[in-house]
Amino acid sequence: MKSNEPKARGRPRGFDRDAALDQAMRLFWEHGYEATSVAQLTAAIGVSAPSLYAAFGDKEALFLQAVDRYVARGGDQTEALMGDAKTAREAVARVLAEAAVRLTDPRFPRGCMVVLSAVSVSEEAARVQAELARCRGSWEERMKARIERGIAEEDVPNTANPAALASFYMAVLQGMSLQAKDGASRERLHEIGDAALLAWPAPPRRKKGRESGRRNTSTR
Repeated sequence: MKSNEPKARGRPRGFDRDAALDQAMRLFWEHGYEATSVAQLTAAIGVSAPSLYAAFGDKEALFLQAVDRYVARGGDQTEALMGDAKTAREAVARVLAEAAVRLTDPRFPRGCMVVLSAVSVSEEAARVQAELARCRGSWEERMKARIERGIAEEDVPNTANPAALASFYMAVLQGMSLQAKDGASRERLHEIGDAALLAWPAPPRRKKGRESGRRNTSTR
C-alpha cells in the first residue's frame, strides 16, 4: 500500500520522519483512524499542524503511510511464515500461532492495525476502509495460493475448496485480533488457532495400489 508523499517543506529542525511515523502508527493502531485526531497526532509527534501537513499531507495520507510502515515492520508476515512450510496445513498453523504472539505483544497495542483501525467509518473515510480491505484481501489470496499448492503437492485433498478455506482462516485471524483487543490472553488465542485447525480437511488417502505395492516389496 504505497501513498504519494508530499515534498518535505516546513519541517522543524531535527524532524525525524521515521520516529514521527512510528508515533502516528501507534496512535492509529490503538485508537483507530477516525478516533485519532490531528491534535493527538501533533502532540505525540511534537510538531504543529502545518508542519505535519507539510511532511505527510493530510490525515488520510499520514494514515496510509503509517499502514505501509506497519506492514513493512512485520504487520504482514504471511509470506515469510508460509514460505518454507512442508505442507499447507503447517503453513496455516504457523500463521495462526504467530498471530497469537503478535496480537498480544505487550510492547504494542493489541490486535492488528489493518483489521481494527477502520472497521466502521464515515463516507469521508471510505478510501481508507477500501485500502485496508484490499490489504487484507491480498493476505487471503496468498493463503489461498498456498492451499492450492498443497492440492498440487497432494498434502491437501483435491476436494478441498481453497478459496473457502482461505476465507475461513482469515476470518479466524480477524476474530483473534478482536479477541486480543478485548483482552484475551495469548494462551486463549493459541487455543482458538488449535480449534480452527480441527476444521482442516483430512489428508488424501494413499491409493491402495501404492500401499499394497509397498507392502509386497517389503516382503520380498
